[in-house]
Amino acid sequence: MTWRGTLLHIHVAPAASYEMEELTEAQLVAGRGIVGDRYYLGTGTYSPKPDVREVTLIEIEVLEAMAQGEPRIPGFKARLAPEDHRRNLTTRGVPLGHLVGKRLRIGETVLRAARMNFPCKYIEQLLGIPGLYEGLLNRSGLNCAIEVGGVIRPGDPILPIDG
Repeated sequence: MTWRGTLLHIHVAPAASYEMEELTEAQLVAGRGIVGDRYYLGTGTYSPKPDVREVTLIEIEVLEAMAQGEPRIPGFKARLAPEDHRRNLTTRGVPLGHLVGKRLRIGETVLRAARMNFPCKYIEQLLGIPGLYEGLLNRSGLNCAIEVGGVIRPGDPILPIDG
């Protein structure tokens, strides 16, 4: 698999339901998460449940498609800003759906893609967008473990490590 992507945005929130804050750089800690984020702090909605949520990624291409009315859900069209979707990292040019089980490099860090994320029904209520849950099904991002920590910044290249 040959691709090269770019990190566009970094967002964290100190606890569940708090507004996402955009960062100009972030420190990722292996086995823990992004310093200052709810899953690093253990204050995320799913923090008590064992799973890989150290960092979550979503493709800007998903947000662009939703703004144009894709997928073709009758009457559904939504404009989401990068801080609205509640994922930590917004990417461009990264085929997230094909990376489960693979590793990727962003800045100084190495991530292992653990599983595709699933949308939460609560996002519809939080953003006031009916149908958003269905619009995000099967493309709500990627949950990753941090294997090698370090600093990341918007504009960093995202590169595959495994095939």
